[in-house]
Amino acid sequence: MRSNFLTARRLVALGLGLSVSFGLQGAALGQYGTLKGQVVWDGAQLPQLEPKVKAGENVKDAQVCATEPIPDESLVVDPSSKGIQYCIVYLARPRGENPDLAKQLIEAEPQVVVDQQGCRFVPHVAAAHEKQQVLFKSSDPVAHNVRLQGFSNSLNFMLPANGELPRVLSPERRPMPMACDIHPWMQGFVMVFDHPFFAITDEQGNFEIEGIPAGKQNLVIWHEKVGYVTAGGARGQEVTIASGKESTLAPVKIAPSQIK
Repeated sequence: MRSNFLTARRLVALGLGLSVSFGLQGAALGQYGTLKGQVVWDGAQLPQLEPKVKAGENVKDAQVCATEPIPDESLVVDPSSKGIQYCIVYLARPRGENPDLAKQLIEAEPQVVVDQQGCRFVPHVAAAHEKQQVLFKSSDPVAHNVRLQGFSNSLNFMLPANGELPRVLSPERRPMPMACDIHPWMQGFVMVFDHPFFAITDEQGNFEIEGIPAGKQNLVIWHEKVGYVTAGGARGQEVTIASGKESTLAPVKIAPSQIK
């Protein structure tokens, strides 16, 4: 977890539509806040997705790829909290900057690792700052490839067994699909940002973004089975960040009817 740059006075709950303006002047003076929230499943029944590969199935490199079931991670819902994992949460065109936050992020994690492990991408969804390397690697004793297609990045390269290859990627406007053509069930997403205000929801669907310039910002939540979850599409939905405080969104819900 990225450490906060503030001595914390915790918690004022703010809904998505609540608006209190602090303006960019406060942000320029180093006034920042934290945004927390949760993305949850709004269906009575949890989705039940069949594994992409069953144990013992006759697939390419089955001695590695079919030793155990490979789950379909396109819609991962926690049974207890109904939280949805692997949503990408970020600010669209942030108003203001936080150079210290970006520096700390890059120093703490100079590389974001995307592994090919058990014939699946780990993690299924990754996000990086443009100044972080993305290290594509394979922990498998068989060859893979990595194919990425975005607006600013187009890559397709081989990874030998237990190989690795670092790449510096350009910022993207949307998450890039990631695939291995040798094992076509292997799919995931990578998004690259030119700012540090992003997160990926955890196993309980929670996210936290610290060090956001105070004032009005536009928040985007994206999920691969829905697209843009929040209103406003790629422009985002307006939220207000309170200086020196932790703002918590009302739970963001995904209904079964939204799934594509």
